[in-house]
Amino acid sequence: MKKIAILGKPNVGKSSLFNRLIKERVAITSEISGTTRDVNKKIASIEGNEIQIFDTGGIDESTLLFSKVKELSLKSAKEADVVLYLVDGKLIPQDDDKKLFRQISKINKKCFLVVNKIDNDKEKQLAYDFNSFGTKDLYFISVSHNRGVKALIEGVLFELGLEENMMLNADEEEDILDFIQNSQEDRQEIDENPYENQINVGIIGRVNVGKSSLLNALIGKERSVVSEVAGTTIDPVDEKINIGDKEVCFVDTAGIRRKSKIEGIEKYALDRTQKILEKSHIALLVLDVSTPFVELDERISSLVDKYSLGVIVVLNKWDIRHSEYQVIMAEFKRKFRFLEYAPVLTLSANTHRHIKELKEKILEVYEYFSYRIPTSILNETISQATRRHLLPSDHGKIVKIYYATQYDTCPPKIALVMNRPKSLHFSYKRYLVNVMREKFGFVGTPIIFTPRDKTQAKQRDEINE
Repeated sequence: MKKIAILGKPNVGKSSLFNRLIKERVAITSEISGTTRDVNKKIASIEGNEIQIFDTGGIDESTLLFSKVKELSLKSAKEADVVLYLVDGKLIPQDDDKKLFRQISKINKKCFLVVNKIDNDKEKQLAYDFNSFGTKDLYFISVSHNRGVKALIEGVLFELGLEENMMLNADEEEDILDFIQNSQEDRQEIDENPYENQINVGIIGRVNVGKSSLLNALIGKERSVVSEVAGTTIDPVDEKINIGDKEVCFVDTAGIRRKSKIEGIEKYALDRTQKILEKSHIALLVLDVSTPFVELDERISSLVDKYSLGVIVVLNKWDIRHSEYQVIMAEFKRKFRFLEYAPVLTLSANTHRHIKELKEKILEVYEYFSYRIPTSILNETISQATRRHLLPSDHGKIVKIYYATQYDTCPPKIALVMNRPKSLHFSYKRYLVNVMREKFGFVGTPIIFTPRDKTQAKQRDEINE
């Protein structure tokens, strides 16, 4: 598959061009310099050709954080078949842009100079000063006004030796523009999950607990920028690997702060995190054990229940833990009682302690998460449970469970067909959940019981048929 990398300094429109090429609003765009820090990778269909697009962080060596961003960006340039180096056409040609362009051209000979923000013909005439970069591959575009993008795409396809199999007409291009700008349509697109045949794992936790370091350790390469700067990750960073015979997609989400601390683009990052969890199967809840747990850790852990996810608790930074194992585990059990079914692993992303065990645990949890109990065994288990502990009556009226049926997986969802479904107390549900765990394991997996009367059960059966 051919690859295109988009490079340039901060705030020149790289993420906007990326969104337009992939026809989704995936990368967060804002006026804030340095919004993109990690490398966003997506496969796009461009004129009928599948091409992988890299949206890289802005190249700026003013801080240690952005020198790491530059390092990842240059790696992407080396890996790509074509590089699009974006500059801001509202400014006169900058010496540091020329230096970077020449540096990248040495890494990759197929480097196009793309002058963005050229909104009209007058600005285009003034922008010819960019000929001083000394390249014949020069394109003038305006991503926001959709000017020149088609000519750029045609030039890229020609350079890649690809045919234009599906040219868009003006109306179709306008539809795409409307699609990108319309937030409602954008949300509908994001809600669709094209990855049904893979295990989707979201990495969650507060800022600076080591989520990006954990992703890098899991995939065995530097994919996510790691820095002491809190809130380094903004865009969700995803990467697929194979574990055994399963394809697993990890997503490093933005670190979560208290609401009062969320500023600027972080509110968009939080929105992206929530959408990622809607599509996830398993959450890796990352907790920093170099310091005691805080209240925010407990609030973040509630996302596991909110989105009905499988869960593995990762006690990260174990090499610099603040106390002994027994003390930390006692604190965890006291503060995270509702996660008593979750496996807990002590890790160090830096030293790769227990990374292999974590991969194995992901497969184990997913096996339970997607497990379907045979109906006869399920009903026998429920029958034994009700004989062992009778259902509480409803003001003297007998409450019965006629039968049970598992109507869904990921996570396991079980309907209890009853004479008085509203009379099933939450404590008895909890008892049944414990019985299921005792019988079937269900490590790291929520179990959802739904009481129904016979009419509701019959309607569901007819729908399923």
